[in-house]
Amino acid sequence: MLPAPDPICAPATPLLPAAVALVRVSGRGLAPLLSPLVALPEPRKASLRTLRWDRFRERALVLYFPGPNSYTGEDVVEFQIHGNPLLVRRLLRHLGTLGVRLAEPGEFTRRALLNGKQGLLEAEALRDLVAAETDTQVRLAQARAGAQPEWISEARFRLAPWMARAEAAVDYGEDEKIYLNLKDLGVDLEPLRARFHVEHRRAQAGQHLQSGIRLAVVGRPNAGKSTLFNALAGEERAIVTDIPGTTRDVLEVRCEWRGLPLRLFDTAGLRDTEDPVERLGMARVGPVLEAADLVLHLVPAGERASELIQATLLPFRGKVLEVSTFSDRASVPGVAVAANLGDLDALEVALQEHLLGGLAPDACLGAMATDRQVELLGELAKQMDLLLDLDADCPPELPASMLQGAWGLLARLTGEDRADSALDALFSGFCLGK
Repeated sequence: MLPAPDPICAPATPLLPAAVALVRVSGRGLAPLLSPLVALPEPRKASLRTLRWDRFRERALVLYFPGPNSYTGEDVVEFQIHGNPLLVRRLLRHLGTLGVRLAEPGEFTRRALLNGKQGLLEAEALRDLVAAETDTQVRLAQARAGAQPEWISEARFRLAPWMARAEAAVDYGEDEKIYLNLKDLGVDLEPLRARFHVEHRRAQAGQHLQSGIRLAVVGRPNAGKSTLFNALAGEERAIVTDIPGTTRDVLEVRCEWRGLPLRLFDTAGLRDTEDPVERLGMARVGPVLEAADLVLHLVPAGERASELIQATLLPFRGKVLEVSTFSDRASVPGVAVAANLGDLDALEVALQEHLLGGLAPDACLGAMATDRQVELLGELAKQMDLLLDLDADCPPELPASMLQGAWGLLARLTGEDRADSALDALFSGFCLGK
């Protein structure tokens, strides 16, 4: 039998002055361990208790959740005390003298996962929910919380009988005349291949939404950059004038526009100039373009970009979207906007097409969105492509191996087959009290 893990503690609220602070403790046998500090109340019943340690005497609301019926599966105790950061630190230090160590980031949730109280997909959704900065990101994380997606159960239901047939064909095919009909396999599993590709596409779109879209706005001076920047941000963050070169530095704002979580960058106008300040601002455009998910190149309707701008954008041509501005003055093809009038519908469609594969943000609700999930879904889609493209006369060992591979990828996706390194990467992004 493995030894019991150390009891752990952590503040579950920020160490800032506040009315109330919450300190959590998790471990086995907490009642006797904490007895020098407090007599625990009845399970799952909030009770006022006096905590006494050193020269401190603190009235606290105490809750006790005996394992396994708790968040972590171990005994869990929560102390609600006055929100003085010094008081919280002194309580944590005293817990250390009782043998309760400070938790590592995400260790509470990690224990919940290891003790079967939570699945890996739920843990990832929780991490994203805590880190969400926009309404869309909150809704995406909430939609992924809870039960495992139904399509995973359906995938296993379809794969299992074919795995059994393939293994039987490998082990007993010659003796028992058991053969694998790849045509029937293809007909039966084609909907599954399509579903894997759909989920991978949704995951890629959800990944953009969950992490936020880095959108850089570039163009010549007075091309409408700052006007569009303000329109997307929903507030007057950039100065707008008729004087060329007003914006001389990179402006950044985080916002949500029509369901898209944006990290917007307004840049200095690109032109030939001897102004040293303008030249410094232009020199900062390159790193912004390098880091952007998409570059909006604004060109006033009826104009063409200068050679300087074309040369600047050439290394990033794969992620440049040309947008015609002042579309109220002239009719132009392509993506055209009139930001001063709020006419941005064409830009909304273009952003969804380039970044979300044509999906609307609400169509991504429930989609898997972490780097790990996107990578595994892509591997699943490729595995099914290879399986269903096999020659009809190939040996049964090939489809058997690919079916096992798809099954294993599903297990890795749900966390039933997980590596410690994957868990380390996940929980390093949690706060201490989670």
